[in-house]
Amino acid sequence: MKKILIAVDETKGTKDAFAICSNLCSCIHPDAIVLVFVEKFEGRSLIDEMLGDAELSTLRVALAGTEYKEALDKKAGRILEYYRKVLEEKGVTTGIKSVIKSGHPADEILKTADEEDVDMIIVGSRGTRTSHVFMGSVSREVVNRSKIPVLVVK
Repeated sequence: MKKILIAVDETKGTKDAFAICSNLCSCIHPDAIVLVFVEKFEGRSLIDEMLGDAELSTLRVALAGTEYKEALDKKAGRILEYYRKVLEEKGVTTGIKSVIKSGHPADEILKTADEEDVDMIIVGSRGTRTSHVFMGSVSREVVNRSKIPVLVVK
């Protein structure tokens, strides 16, 4: 594997799964690693899973340059820096790229994988709900739609 994309977020499950990812990367020595964080628009009445591409695009434009967007970007930067440091502590120091996206997580993970021309995607799995016993909805969608290998870490 020359180039690997690892989808990250701020959850405990991802931090636990990332321990396995970082061990794997320190063993196979990929040429490049792309860390991708998908920002989640949140609010009391905002159900982002129900928004289409047009609505998300309009929301992105409306939020551009606002304090809310700046706060989202800072949070994303802190999270990506955390994972970069974990990789560096495992001896993976070359070719780490951080990417911040916003939108539907599975869509953005797959788009980024295509844009960055990666050889494999690594995603964590939540698996906490009864209907998602083995994989969370994002990891399931990535697995089902990806044209390249996907490693789901639980």
